[in-house]
Amino acid sequence: MRTAHLGVLAGLAAAVLAGAARAAPEPPKLGFPLACQIGRTCEIQHYVDRDPGPGVRDYRCGRRTYQGHSGVDIRILDMAAEHAGVAVLAAAPGRVTRLRDGVQDISIRAPGAPPLNGQDCGNGVVIDHGGGWETQYCHMARGSLIVKAGDLVAAGQPIGKVGLSGNTEFAHMHLTVRHAGQVIDPFAPDMSQPMACAAQTPLWTAQARQQMAYKAGAILNVGFAGGPVTQDAVEAGGIPPVNANSPWIVPYARAIELEAGDVIEIALTGPGGLTLSAKTPPLDHDKAQFTDFIGKRRPPAGWPAGVYTAVVRVHRAGAVAIERRFETRL
Repeated sequence: MRTAHLGVLAGLAAAVLAGAARAAPEPPKLGFPLACQIGRTCEIQHYVDRDPGPGVRDYRCGRRTYQGHSGVDIRILDMAAEHAGVAVLAAAPGRVTRLRDGVQDISIRAPGAPPLNGQDCGNGVVIDHGGGWETQYCHMARGSLIVKAGDLVAAGQPIGKVGLSGNTEFAHMHLTVRHAGQVIDPFAPDMSQPMACAAQTPLWTAQARQQMAYKAGAILNVGFAGGPVTQDAVEAGGIPPVNANSPWIVPYARAIELEAGDVIEIALTGPGGLTLSAKTPPLDHDKAQFTDFIGKRRPPAGWPAGVYTAVVRVHRAGAVAIERRFETRL
């Protein structure tokens, strides 16, 4: 009888555990949370910092993050894109629980920028997905939020627009994922061994995962100007393009997430045997962004008609880590 009784108890325990396992909520599947395209109109700037100490490490053991960073930063091209409006999308279905609007859109480095007063997220939205899972969307544009607390939202539904509010120097959306109040890396959600950098099944949908493939860095902006450019001008957007009457042809590029020791090269070729190239000295420290350009003065006879091609390369540890080609016709 005792043996049978123990067997019954064991069976009941197994059934209870199996039921609990079945009842355990699944984490949400996250769609891409911006109305932009990686590699064309936006790029990932930073990932979650998985290093619990003073160092930094992203989910691929790279340095595309910074100390204590709690989410994923998706950056749009420039302030011209911000002014035009880029929608922030709910990554998964859920209910809006908290939000803030009314924080000024201004870089924290700008003269006269007001104190943050604890509003580092700026204008933002928090969505509850059930089972203790939530997503938070930060740095949205003032006055752009189109949801309110209590609203039910569908995956992919616009909730506002990318802005420059809170603790930021550039227009982007910061996404934090939490479970039971703890930060979760959506690219590698098992946080039990944060330094392992082992392959994991991410929280992203297959479509989002494909768009968000890991890069060693990126070329965010490229173009041809008619004279020298500055990083501020690139950030503002709307640099006038070169034309047949321009005194110079200036290919320029802004790269993001560069590492100490990187060398940036820009090369230009064009009609009539035009060739020009230059490299920077190795960078002395990691840089979140870096703008470079080269230029050729217009010849006395004017610019030969045809296609002008530029290539920007980032050389890292003896190999080309990043490359982008672009062209214009005069």
